[in-house]
Amino acid sequence: MTTFLRLLFRNKLAGLGAVVLGLILVLVLIAPLLPLPDPNVTATGDRFLRPFSEGHLLGTDHLGRDLMARLMHGTRVSLAIGLISAFAAAFVGSAIGIIAGYFGGRIDNLIMRGIDMLMAFPYILLALAIVAALGPGLMNALIAVAAVNVPFFARNIRGITVSLAGREFIDAARLAGLGHTRIITSELLPNVLPVIVIGISTTVGWMILETAGLSFLGLGSQPPDADLGSMLGEARAALITAPHTSVVPGLMIFLIVMSINLLGDGVRDALDPRLKSGALSRPRATTLVDRKGAVPEADQKGLLNLQELETQFHVGPRIYRAVNRVSLHVNPGECLGIIGESGSGKSVTALSVMGLVASPPGVVTGGAVRYGGEDLLSASYESLRAKRGENVAYIFQDPLATLHPLYKIGDQLIEAIQSHHDTSRTEARAKALELLKSVRIPNAEQRLDNFPHEMSGGMRQRVGIAMALANDPDVIIADEPTTALDVTVQAQILALLDELRRERGLAIIFITHDFGVVAQLCDRVAVMYAGQIVEEGPTMAVLDAPAHPYTKRLIACVPELGGGRRELATIPGLPPVVDNLPEGCAFAARCDKASETCRTGTIALKGTAREGMALEGMAARAVRCLFPEEAI
Repeated sequence: MTTFLRLLFRNKLAGLGAVVLGLILVLVLIAPLLPLPDPNVTATGDRFLRPFSEGHLLGTDHLGRDLMARLMHGTRVSLAIGLISAFAAAFVGSAIGIIAGYFGGRIDNLIMRGIDMLMAFPYILLALAIVAALGPGLMNALIAVAAVNVPFFARNIRGITVSLAGREFIDAARLAGLGHTRIITSELLPNVLPVIVIGISTTVGWMILETAGLSFLGLGSQPPDADLGSMLGEARAALITAPHTSVVPGLMIFLIVMSINLLGDGVRDALDPRLKSGALSRPRATTLVDRKGAVPEADQKGLLNLQELETQFHVGPRIYRAVNRVSLHVNPGECLGIIGESGSGKSVTALSVMGLVASPPGVVTGGAVRYGGEDLLSASYESLRAKRGENVAYIFQDPLATLHPLYKIGDQLIEAIQSHHDTSRTEARAKALELLKSVRIPNAEQRLDNFPHEMSGGMRQRVGIAMALANDPDVIIADEPTTALDVTVQAQILALLDELRRERGLAIIFITHDFGVVAQLCDRVAVMYAGQIVEEGPTMAVLDAPAHPYTKRLIACVPELGGGRRELATIPGLPPVVDNLPEGCAFAARCDKASETCRTGTIALKGTAREGMALEGMAARAVRCLFPEEAI
């Protein structure tokens, strides 16, 4: 409950709505205890007294009745009718929607065609028809307002239920022998309940307005009882001579409806896990940079150089240290592999280079990213945007998610070219055709007019590579571009990248889970764990003699063909959660060589090159371990 309230009041407008509505509720609840006159007692001699008259704070109406007393009691009635009608409509409509969506077929068709017939009538005319059939009265107005809002809940809940009814957990419940009633109440209802609550919170205000409208026409509350709508109806004859009799109930309706709507938005945000995590917030054009310490001094390592990079995700009070003081560099014509378990920080490191980590909740909190000596973290948005695709390009893991589904492949390649170069569409199309041919796409001219869904996964990945090459970049960051491909296509993509690297002198940062890919393509490899580099060095040296226990266990998990029978190794336990990293070595809890010294202090990344290695021109190795493997 505390977390819910904190998330609710994070939205300042929702907090304002909650405070205003809370004050109104307190006033109407304590109304019987206040020294107010009887709201139904008339005094024709005191007709139309102005506000702040003696004994009448808000004045009187056309019969001399105290407006303050009638406002308190009328507000209580209007709120009660709005809440009851909202819950009634939600209960009936949600039950109808769940039944229709769960059973489907003829039951769904029969129920939803009836709902469609109700929705074909203008809702206010339907409400008037129901009240006309039942007769004027507050209870009949409640029934009418609830009835016309049933289709709203039925349609929304039915759509959600249809998507849930075919899910695996429903099939598992059926296989477990659960009946329809048990499945609906224990499996479906908990999943749709947040949507029902959100629907109630966002429709109460409308139902209060609808009830007030019926009462304004004389079909709701009947004299001498009052609600806000009947007070407005009685005051319309004196709108010019005594405007306060209309302003008082009108202002109360405005405050109630606005506060409920604002509060409803806050409730929606607090109940939606994507919204409360910040996942659906509008992201900034670049990742927020808020460096706490000094910027590292520039050095001359490589074409692209990451120095002590730190990237965090701030989600409420939690701080997830996804990238923790990572230093990497890549030279022209070199391929650097980054490998590690899921969640180790590989992709976040790569996305941080060009400011592509979504903010909120991502924040770069330290370090520097230097391209050609310039710190990209200090660059303006215009400068960074000019370098995206032109100097540093990105190949994403899932091209179907990054290619626009409504635009042809050729149009998207042309846009990528024209966004950086002032060239005609004819010239850009010719360049796009050349790019498709360079990535070995057959029938390239016809493929320019294909939509992404008309191409296979391997072809879409080739298009992603072509788009990365569109502006002849110096650096390409490839984020697991072969993960979703079959082995044959994977080999073709790797061979293509290696060929392009050698032909064009590209620097490639290749992110992968596969040591086989690293061995085939990469010159150097960096192993990441819990947001840190734990080992770095020449690829074959690391594969032949891993220095860090984590690297050794990762390699031992890879099966070998033709190597005889052997037991596949596993790494016990799970990686640590990066919002609560242990002191010392993050791998200590899973390492059989760990001692107490491994669990205290900071473990530095230290070089472990053998004597003479630098003289031979080989890259030095480094490991973050107090007890590295003896083979190094």
